[in-house]
Amino acid sequence: MKQKPLPSRVETAPDSPFFRSLHDEVERVFERFGSVFPLSARELWGRSEDRLMPALDVAETDTSIDISAEIPGVAEKDIDVSITDGVLTLKGEKSSDHEEKEENYHLVERRYGSFRRSIPIGFNPDEGKVQASFSDGVLKLHIEKPKGATSKTRKIKIGKS
Repeated sequence: MKQKPLPSRVETAPDSPFFRSLHDEVERVFERFGSVFPLSARELWGRSEDRLMPALDVAETDTSIDISAEIPGVAEKDIDVSITDGVLTLKGEKSSDHEEKEENYHLVERRYGSFRRSIPIGFNPDEGKVQASFSDGVLKLHIEKPKGATSKTRKIKIGKS
């Protein structure tokens, strides 16, 4: 006997009692699960390289580039910053251990991994013209552009092929 697949939410009315109650129950399960293990779904099931990759804010002016990188849980000694051939590279290694012992459970979590993020900046700064600071999991870089390192934008016309 061939089984008929359940209809998708798109194929049924949004007010369908079956799907509304199923959706509500799934939400309750994740809320209860989250209260026991305070991790997001991305932390639990996301790719490890996504969890380690620092989020960046980059601002450029005529004279400098300012970069902020969020690197929570990484010690300053485990961060390496370099510029080679006009490419800024941030590398680091993250490791953490967490242990909880309660009457009904014993939880041990170990997380570790490394990241590498490269950002083309288009120039090599002069010696002593890069300032870096690290505080509360945020790496801040101020990179002064050398004289003559102006950006020129050229508009490219898009035609029909």
